[in-house]
Amino acid sequence: MPWVIWITGLPGSGKSTVALSVKKKIPDAVILRIDDLRKIVTPQPTYSDEEREYVYRAIVFTAKTLYKLGHNVIIDATGNKKSWRELARKLIPDFFEVYLKCPIELCMEREKTRVDTHSAPTKIYEKGKKGSHVPGINIPYEEPDKPEITIDTEKESPDMAAEKIVKILKNRT
Repeated sequence: MPWVIWITGLPGSGKSTVALSVKKKIPDAVILRIDDLRKIVTPQPTYSDEEREYVYRAIVFTAKTLYKLGHNVIIDATGNKKSWRELARKLIPDFFEVYLKCPIELCMEREKTRVDTHSAPTKIYEKGKKGSHVPGINIPYEEPDKPEITIDTEKESPDMAAEKIVKILKNRT
């Protein structure tokens, strides 16, 4: 039975790195990155609320479609609104929410120094301080109420996080 996991957390919390670590352990999984989708759906993104609504609904639809075709899917997306993650939970029977908890100060430091952005825009927090829409800076990030797993990426490595995620997927009913 296929599954869909949504790895959520602030920009810089480690979502893309953890997604890649999970994929190494489950090579047939498909990673859907919001930043890759956004480049196609909105080639000149404004990051407005309306635009985000379309892009996040599109990633949920894509994940649902791949799931129905029998693929395991990893959504790599901040998903700052609970409503988007809850939409995925409602539409996808084998859905798992993975919350990467990380202090915003550490997220900012990681974002400043990362070499491989995994398609994410650069200098996100710097832009947020200048008025761009950035979760955790000037638009809220709504933490999950009851994720299947919470991982503290300040204390746990991407490989440790992937091990925990894979264990949950293997132990599902």
